[in-house]
Amino acid sequence: MSVEQLLSELSVDNIRNHVRHIVETMPSRLAGSPNAARMAAYSADQLKRAGLAARVETIPGLVSFPREAELTILSPLNKLLPANTFGHSVETSPEGIAGELIYVGSGHYSDYEGKDVAGKITLSELSYSPGRHEKQRIAAVMGSTAQIMRNWGHPENAALPLGSVKPAWGNPTPETINTEMPAIPCIGISRTAGGYLLDQLAKGPVRVRLRTQVENGWRDLEMTIGELTGSGGDDFVLVGGHQDGWYGEGAPDNAAGNACMLELARVFARHRDQLKRGLVFGFWTAHETGTMVGSSWFADRNWDRVRKHAVAYMMIDQPAMLGTSRWSVHSSLELRTFHETVEGRMLGGNRVPEWHRAPKTGDASFFGLGVPTFWAEGGFTPEELQATANATCGWWHHSLKATFDKIDWDWMADHIRIYAGYLWELCTTPILPFEFVSVANQFKTRIAELAAAGSSVGVGSLGEHAVALDLAARQLDAVANIWRGRYRAEPASDDGPAELLNSCIKRLSRVLLPIASTVKGTYGHDTFSFTPQSTMIPCLFDVPKLTGMVPSTPDRWLLETQLVRERNRVSDALVDARLLIEGTLARLG
Repeated sequence: MSVEQLLSELSVDNIRNHVRHIVETMPSRLAGSPNAARMAAYSADQLKRAGLAARVETIPGLVSFPREAELTILSPLNKLLPANTFGHSVETSPEGIAGELIYVGSGHYSDYEGKDVAGKITLSELSYSPGRHEKQRIAAVMGSTAQIMRNWGHPENAALPLGSVKPAWGNPTPETINTEMPAIPCIGISRTAGGYLLDQLAKGPVRVRLRTQVENGWRDLEMTIGELTGSGGDDFVLVGGHQDGWYGEGAPDNAAGNACMLELARVFARHRDQLKRGLVFGFWTAHETGTMVGSSWFADRNWDRVRKHAVAYMMIDQPAMLGTSRWSVHSSLELRTFHETVEGRMLGGNRVPEWHRAPKTGDASFFGLGVPTFWAEGGFTPEELQATANATCGWWHHSLKATFDKIDWDWMADHIRIYAGYLWELCTTPILPFEFVSVANQFKTRIAELAAAGSSVGVGSLGEHAVALDLAARQLDAVANIWRGRYRAEPASDDGPAELLNSCIKRLSRVLLPIASTVKGTYGHDTFSFTPQSTMIPCLFDVPKLTGMVPSTPDRWLLETQLVRERNRVSDALVDARLLIEGTLARLG
């Protein structure tokens, strides 16, 4: 059977009908609410009707139900501004918190340079640079007593933002409940209200008072898992998207993504006999109100199976957003050649594709496990983003304006076809379509950038390991391509070489991805939007700090001790990856 036949069976009408049913009968799908439970039952029922094995799992989760907030300008005038409390915010006393207002731009560490915010309330721009969770964390570290986040969008956008500020990824532990939970009250205001505050700040000091209202606590949560077994063994592709949502319809985020998952499940189930690898669909919970409780729970509680058999993870979140025109993909680098090949066949010249290195955001809960991850959807042009204060998810994102009309149904047809094209390739090709020369090169590049600053902790010597890995990766990619050609010419060839190469490919990701994309590594979860994750090898993020530190001081020794240990972890990963490749090639002969 050809992929064209499978694509012809996909129905945008089915997707539209799912979305309409969800938003009309189950709006406000906050994790732990009755509507969230109804959504889980609906997705399970639809999966079973398609012929998949499906179940609803009830799990505990620390979630949040935020309410309206109150923001009052105290001076130079008295004025009340509409506001929402952010999820997991610290709740103020009835009297609220008052203080001088200080503007801190996007809320990066660099935005605080030259500003004394200790004991003051900060105002930041709402965007994912960094995310709300990291803005809150940085503000607290810098001594701010509370933070106000100004919504994105056009200057006239009056929508109030919703969202969480809980940095801890998934359910907290006895340690992270004390170190990674929100430390200050946080509220969101409209773009227009934020503009008004900035106008006042331009004239002189501004003093404000804010009050928050929020219910934070543990609840029973429901998430849905659907499974479709392949004919070639136990390996599978994991497809995930959150089925919880904020107040309101939540049509683009993420009823549309859930509907795509249901349609993919329906069509692929009809051709299960053609699949060498199966599909596991995860309809996650507490993405919004718990910071990835569902997907992290699945990762932690299905560790052995996922580590051994998951070949890739594809997230679907907010497909076909109204007004987007580019095809925007975030991926682990070993996947880039694969997905760009699929896009080249299916996008044609009608859309501009753009690639980004996948950060640990959304429900990317599988970096520690070493499962290569990617997601794709429509993206806005740079000009559109500049005009909307970097509203990457649309000006309506996380607000009551996230309604059915924010979905482009013509664009949805391309989305679902490309998603299916990705999955068909991953599920049917004899040898996984990944490559590792690019992965080795990104290690070489980053290590070279850090070598001089990190000379005292041995970063430079990592370059030798990266060069050796690059040579081995070139040999592996060349041999894998030879065998791919053989399997195309003779589909009934011996499966042994493919199994050996696939085992090596999976294991390489398990070894390298936790180093390439996390600080905590394999057995922990970094906080959401953690600043070091903006770079390759985030565990070495602090290496440049050594340049400005005084030698032979306690602070220098403390940091060097940490960085030497991180350097050793990187070293082991690079060496282990090379040895894995060399052993595989030796067995192939």
